[in-house]
Amino acid sequence: MRIGALQRRTGVSPRLLRYYEEQGLLHPHRHPSGYREYTESDVDTVLNIRNLLAAGLSTTTIADLLPCMSTGDGQLIADCPELLVDLYRERDRITANIIDLETARRALDTVIATAPAEVVNAVERSAT
Repeated sequence: MRIGALQRRTGVSPRLLRYYEEQGLLHPHRHPSGYREYTESDVDTVLNIRNLLAAGLSTTTIADLLPCMSTGDGQLIADCPELLVDLYRERDRITANIIDLETARRALDTVIATAPAEVVNAVERSAT
């Protein structure tokens, strides 16, 4: 299938699909005319890339992980033992970010709680 068909199947723009190729995440067949030809498995690969990006992984990390990933029942499966080390590290990084964000939110809540009632009322009136 051509890039437009892959776009329709995955919802990913041709620009992003070309970027994924530049990052070594996709490997379409190139015709002498320059056209890219994608396969059915590329649909799954693009959807996996989107899931891993949504999980907070970088394209560099995804490039390392994709060769060790497979899908079963629409779910990513970690097939290589060495893959788990990277996934644990990424999960720990995300957990640390969550803790930092929760701390920042608590600090903001503390500051917000000190606002005088008339200020809170003025903000609430302007928001409606």
